[in-house]
Amino acid sequence: MIDTDTLRQAFVHHFGGEGFVFFAPGRINLIGEHTDYNGGFVFPGAVTQGITAVIHPNQGATVNLFAADLQRRCTFDVNDSEGPADINFRYVYGVVRELIAAGVAVGGFDAVYGGDVPLGAGMSSSAALESCFAFALCTLFGGHLDRMALARIGQATEHKYVGVKCGIMDQFASMHGREGSLMRLDCRNGQFEYFPWQPKDYQLLLINSCVKHELVGSPYNERRASCERVAALAGVETLRDCSWEKLETLRPQLSDEDYRRARYVLGEVDRVLAVCEALQKDDYEEVGRQMYLTHEGLSRDYAVSCPELDFLVDEARRMGVSGARLMGGGFGGCTINLVRAELYDRFLDEVQRTYRTRFGIDCQPIPVAISDGAKRLQ
Repeated sequence: MIDTDTLRQAFVHHFGGEGFVFFAPGRINLIGEHTDYNGGFVFPGAVTQGITAVIHPNQGATVNLFAADLQRRCTFDVNDSEGPADINFRYVYGVVRELIAAGVAVGGFDAVYGGDVPLGAGMSSSAALESCFAFALCTLFGGHLDRMALARIGQATEHKYVGVKCGIMDQFASMHGREGSLMRLDCRNGQFEYFPWQPKDYQLLLINSCVKHELVGSPYNERRASCERVAALAGVETLRDCSWEKLETLRPQLSDEDYRRARYVLGEVDRVLAVCEALQKDDYEEVGRQMYLTHEGLSRDYAVSCPELDFLVDEARRMGVSGARLMGGGFGGCTINLVRAELYDRFLDEVQRTYRTRFGIDCQPIPVAISDGAKRLQ
């Protein structure tokens, strides 16, 4: 978490006086990748890294923002139908407009904010920003929206004001996180359940490959279209509702590509449920085994990995790490690793050395701990 005293001092410098302090976290997703748009399950958790904001209503209609990380200011009116052109400030603007549309009487306010979510790591810094301001403004201006409604405020901001057609997982995790628990979210109906995450002898570690491959075409849309074609042939609304038996019956009608992508999705639905069962038994080795199976499916069947991510997972397996897989959309970004405590330091040192030797660039280790969702700090 970023130092709140630094943000408080910045608030005094730019606006005078004191403000209220709010925080919302980024997230990891332990398992359940590319399942959200197929009506399946995801299994995220909030982390200690996130966005912190110092905010105070100013009794007017003007919003005054200072983004400490960017060292930039922005001003807009809450009634402005266009908003700022700068994409960095449209997240806050969108939250303001969506809260007002939902019946929250948001007025003018002053705010200083900053964060410690590593950029490019797939930990959802934008969702943390949306969740921080949605929770804070709803609280300060007397709104009565529940956390799921606030998560949907953040999702709508991405859709309408930023142009990203994201699912609900990132904002959901940022709002609903609970220390010591991960969450299974059913993306079909929005129901969720907490599962214990208290591995005394294991640690979670992200390894950022520090690469992002630019691909020709739209690989995300292509894979989504594959899944939708199979679902349509199976006569179901989403691929999550297609049985293994039905998929095998349809195989002669499918391209090899569509079949393999559908096979990955059905397998991933099963793997999320297997992880839930394993956690109820405190069987973290089984959790790790399922993570490796997910990576194999993402790499071979869904084809969203890359040489750097495959190398990091292979190195984790070679060194005896309990579980590893790519996290996020793929083609770069992070792996998420479940590492036994006695192996942690050796793995950390060796994977950085071998990655640098193989690719000539440094990877970025990011330790993570499971934490609470959006909250008021002071």
